[in-house]
Amino acid sequence: MKKLLILVFMAFSFGAYAQEIEPKYEKEGDKVKATYFHTNGEISQQGYFLNEKLEGQWKMFDKEGEKIAMGNYTNGMKTGKWLFWEGDSVKEVDFDNNRIAAVTDTKNKKPVVVNK
Repeated sequence: MKKLLILVFMAFSFGAYAQEIEPKYEKEGDKVKATYFHTNGEISQQGYFLNEKLEGQWKMFDKEGEKIAMGNYTNGMKTGKWLFWEGDSVKEVDFDNNRIAAVTDTKNKKPVVVNK
């Protein structure tokens, strides 16, 4: 568990804030579902670990609970298309081997519907 906590703090240092609310970890099959919270109680990030590495879909939320980013990890590396929301702008970032391969920035007057 100590290694997992160290990995989490390193992996999310870009968006880490001092938290008064303890993260929540739940075992789901072979994976561990991790949920992190803002100081106001809203979820800040949620996703899975497999063998102490980020795995599968991760979602990030602002302090009001609005989704700000979503993408996938495979064996601890960002993979495929990630979406980043900011106001009426949506950035689609394609990752290849944990590196940015392409970025598409769009203005969107209609909200993109993605399940929480």
